[in-house]
Amino acid sequence: MLDLLIRDAEIVDGTGAPARRGDVGVSQRRIVAVGHVDDPATQTVDAHGLTLAPGFVDLHTHYDAQLFWDPTASPSLEHGVTTVFGGNCGFTLAPAVDQQDYLTRMLARVEGMPLDALRAGLDWQWSSFGDWLNRFEGRIAVNAGFLVGHSAVRLAAMGSAAVGGEATPEQIERMVAVLHEALDAGALGLSTSQSPTHNDGAGHPVPSRSASRQELVALATAVGDHPGTTLEAIIPGCLAGFTDDEVALLTDLSLAADRPLNWNLLGVSAANPAGHQKQLRASEVAAQRGARVVALTLPHAMKIRLSFLSGFVLDGLPGWRDTMHLPAPERLKALADTEVRRRLAEGAASKEAGMLRGLAQWERLSLVETFAPENADATGRSVGDVAAARGGAPFDTLLDIVIADELRTGLSPPLAGDEAADWRLRADVWHHPHAVIGGSDAGAHLDMMCGAIYTTSLLGHGVRKHKVVTLEEAVRLITDVPARLYGLTDRGRIAPGWHADLVLFDPATIDHGPERTRYDLPAGAPRLVADAHGITCVWVGGVEVCRDGVATGATPGTVLRSGRDTETIRAGAS
Repeated sequence: MLDLLIRDAEIVDGTGAPARRGDVGVSQRRIVAVGHVDDPATQTVDAHGLTLAPGFVDLHTHYDAQLFWDPTASPSLEHGVTTVFGGNCGFTLAPAVDQQDYLTRMLARVEGMPLDALRAGLDWQWSSFGDWLNRFEGRIAVNAGFLVGHSAVRLAAMGSAAVGGEATPEQIERMVAVLHEALDAGALGLSTSQSPTHNDGAGHPVPSRSASRQELVALATAVGDHPGTTLEAIIPGCLAGFTDDEVALLTDLSLAADRPLNWNLLGVSAANPAGHQKQLRASEVAAQRGARVVALTLPHAMKIRLSFLSGFVLDGLPGWRDTMHLPAPERLKALADTEVRRRLAEGAASKEAGMLRGLAQWERLSLVETFAPENADATGRSVGDVAAARGGAPFDTLLDIVIADELRTGLSPPLAGDEAADWRLRADVWHHPHAVIGGSDAGAHLDMMCGAIYTTSLLGHGVRKHKVVTLEEAVRLITDVPARLYGLTDRGRIAPGWHADLVLFDPATIDHGPERTRYDLPAGAPRLVADAHGITCVWVGGVEVCRDGVATGATPGTVLRSGRDTETIRAGAS
């Protein structure tokens, strides 16, 4: 007898093949039959009029902490994601087990996770990376795999000297040993960051940013000693365009490990149609040398929310970092000072602001959420409109609002890149051999965005509204393609013998709702979430984990481990 029979569905199997009507039978967590299935089943689901697809695979999340208090990795699960990968950007909670305060402050700063939530939600009852992975066994609703973060490896090997210090040969050797231990325990590879926007809780560059080329290559070489592993890296060129030296670095790391290396995030816009081509040049140069460098890219235009409370992004403006890193009471006092305001305004408008310079058009910012009673008239309006009504300059009006809100004001730049031409251009990039849809950052930047919507955005907007990709191809792009990049075994397709990670949805209604604040983190801390529409059921290993947007409480997820749940994908493979 089958455990589960899904009857009369439009099956989109993840390969890109045309949809076909049929049944899917599941037994002992695996798909055992596809087509016409007459076997009796413990549970039968009538899927008439609905589409059945493999569960979606998200390569770039930061659910490392959240899974301790939320086994569903919400809201990704509601949006059809059954497999998540964490440990990105060089940030993990292990193996530096004696650096609790530093790691939590760093994550709060660089990944926008409320510090109070991290302190209340993590018990730190693990002694190694393997011990940390074991904490998830039998306790999660989704499948979850983790890279090991370079900053944590550095802290484990160097202690406080990891921050700002160049490693000695002996310390590099110690790092390699720490990395080997984590990979032996099931880490899926190494992640690292040299991004100028990645600073710790004290405003200093995160540990990985002090790594020499020798250190990076040594660690990448260690990754290549373990089957089923991969690399992820964030470097300055990911934001502003790669230099020749950065292209060489990415190539060298991929070659040293003999593994693909992915980076985050490739932006694509019709307003700058050649911009992404320059970024993809890194992949083309790497391929000529036998390496593989892959860009993660989102299907939709990213809408972000900024705040003077977190200061993230804003602290990247010239001359802003010191002010944005002050304790909140001191920051409020500084923002009220006329001289500080003048200095901040000049820095934001300077040429050195680069791609962030557009933020200096303060009048265009939307006040999406305010808190003080005196700001009730500002909610939902532009800074320019409120400034005109109040008779003040836009920047001064903005800071007056922010101060009254005790820094909590939610601000959004104008949404760009959501026109039909943008969707057509992005669709071309989705099929580039060195680009993969991903990069949600789900679980991070919780006051800025809800990246988990990328799957429902692709299916609701890319497929149905803009018609730039077929349903079958869209499903392939968020299931089989990312699964193959990471070498996931028997996941990402609907086929006999493969894991029964499945999502059932209505293609006529699948979409996402607007972002909203939900106060459901530990210590009552807030985050931005967005509901999924049109998704009926999600199964992990044939067990229903979500129905109509509500988690069932089941926890059948697998902790994915390198070499056991993944196969080796070599650098030259494509």
